[in-house]
Amino acid sequence: MTPIATRVEWDEFYSRYPEAHFLQSGAWGDLKSRFGWKVVRVINEDSGAQLLFRPLPFGYSIAYLPKGPLGVESQIFPEIEEVCRGNKAIFLKIEPDLTEGDRRYAPVLPDSRATKPIQPRRTVVVSLEGSEEDILSRMKQKTRYNVRLAEKKGVLVRPSSDVAEFHKMALATARRDAFGVHTGEYYQAFYDLFHGDGACELLTAYYGDQPLASLFVLAKGERAYYLYGASSDLERNRMPAYLIQWEAMKWAKQKGCHSYDMWGIPDMEEGELEKTFTERDSHDGLWGVYRFKRGFGGEVQRSVGAWDRVYHPGLYKLYSLYMNSRGGQSD
Repeated sequence: MTPIATRVEWDEFYSRYPEAHFLQSGAWGDLKSRFGWKVVRVINEDSGAQLLFRPLPFGYSIAYLPKGPLGVESQIFPEIEEVCRGNKAIFLKIEPDLTEGDRRYAPVLPDSRATKPIQPRRTVVVSLEGSEEDILSRMKQKTRYNVRLAEKKGVLVRPSSDVAEFHKMALATARRDAFGVHTGEYYQAFYDLFHGDGACELLTAYYGDQPLASLFVLAKGERAYYLYGASSDLERNRMPAYLIQWEAMKWAKQKGCHSYDMWGIPDMEEGELEKTFTERDSHDGLWGVYRFKRGFGGEVQRSVGAWDRVYHPGLYKLYSLYMNSRGGQSD
């Protein structure tokens, strides 16, 4: 019988891995369980995994293992297999927490196939090593200038608990830049689950009493993540988006983080990114995002990828056709 862990048991196991990804945290599992996913946590002596199941018609499901498993990967796969089959999973998507070129992981499940990951495969990671002046010095000159310009123009960044205010700005960002956003209830649940133990902060940039930009920053071990951001259409000449990123980095550094993951850019080689973004409009989807993020002086990194372990080939094909028609997979 597969050892299914309670939330308390999982938290104790997870605490043994201080550099484990936050997508394997109990709080993340609880968040997803509030929005349509079933969470199953399995552990044995040396390894464990937090699995997410999305229910489908007729009792079937899809299974997802984000940024895991933890510990000795090969030792937990028999338990993972048993749980997936018990939940009538059409397939299991495995997305390890490793960068490309890392040889510590290779698919050990039979018949697994490389596939498109759910999380952004390529990102910009900013080093928080050294002093604040060291971090600023590694930024591109224009970005550093905009950070200081925002300070001179009276922009102030402070913690906020007003998630509704963030969501309002997120909707404005979605209309302006054609990005998808979560519901206000989702952001509120995220804040409640992660802010309580000090793992995240909602920062908002103000000019006077007017909110201009806002973001969620999360710290886990030595890594920090910029997860959700938004900005209004007002006072953009004051460069609030630059200052709020800098304040998030300083918050993360105070938490003991050594790196700041800016979470998602177009999945192309860095040389091609540099060549292509100059040919794109500055507001052209992820190209505008890359134009902004590259200025903070980080390193472009790419994950090792994802694999699908298929249990029902016919249904998997139908599901893949359906998701392709929608333009991708849900998180």
